Amino acid sequence: MAATRSVMRAVRVFEFGGPEVLKLQSDVLVPVPKENQVLIKVHACGVNPVETYIRSGTYARKPALPYTPGSDVAGVIESVGEQVTTFKKGDRVFTLETLSGGYAEYAVAAANRVFPLPDKLDFKQGAAIGVPYFTAYRALFQKGCAKAGESVLVHGASGGVGLAACQIARACGLKVLGTAGTEEGMNTILRNGAHQAFNHRDPNYTERIKACTGPGGIDIIIEMLSNVNLDADLQLLSRAGRVVGCRGRIEINPRDTMSKESSIIGVSLFLATEEERHECATAVLDGIEAGWLKPVVGLEYPLEKVAKAHEDIICSSGARGKMVLLV
Repeated sequence: MAATRSVMRAVRVFEFGGPEVLKLQSDVLVPVPKENQVLIKVHACGVNPVETYIRSGTYARKPALPYTPGSDVAGVIESVGEQVTTFKKGDRVFTLETLSGGYAEYAVAAANRVFPLPDKLDFKQGAAIGVPYFTAYRALFQKGCAKAGESVLVHGASGGVGLAACQIARACGLKVLGTAGTEEGMNTILRNGAHQAFNHRDPNYTERIKACTGPGGIDIIIEMLSNVNLDADLQLLSRAGRVVGCRGRIEINPRDTMSKESSIIGVSLFLATEEERHECATAVLDGIEAGWLKPVVGLEYPLEKVAKAHEDIICSSGARGKMVLLV
């Protein structure tokens, strides 16, 4: 007689659309890890803006329906598949991505996308590492070619990727400037690596940035919302400056890139090679060990409030760290 598979609670998406298409179900089969995979008992899962784009059906990469969203989980190894020697049942871990989806009580992940979670970080912090820190490192160094001594402006610096960029840039010897939309957000930025913080709701904030940086301009701008900032960004850059990141549609004057030989560079963690992911992982794990990588957890939601989380991550008035689901 065949053994009965266990079931779990998991968020499922059966059609692309608004946050209301996120359905919490209690009868989803617990996935079974295959060769070179692990099964994780999820304690927390990060919520990323890209997951809202995928859910809406507007993102270039569309999963087959139905699916469970979520990539950044933190939890404990429940079981391992064949050929897995790096982890064992009971190990604390965090992931860069999952195969079965992280908005669930259990998730399967490829063993090479799973990393040890030190005791100095809790599970909520573990869920705030994967996409934000890997993306920030990729933007700064693999695409932005940042060097110690250069200046970097991080737009939306009080969110998950923004705070990761501030911490990494400060640790690597860059002059770090950040923007946020609230006093609390600005204070958070300053506590996490920024030398200067600016309120992007201040109509004169770009002039304040220019006064801070002087005539040389900014070497790198980490951009979260190009449709709002890109035109102004090009005026802030130094010669050979780089805007890295980008999102949304906007009209610009390409001549602005000629006068300084500046660059606009898109970033997608999904396109990273195996070697690039390994480089990111090494930097992140070294940062945890050294103590400067300290994820800031913002709003927390139970699985039952996942639709609210998806609304808030896009529409909230000001980010204050990484948004997480508690499982």
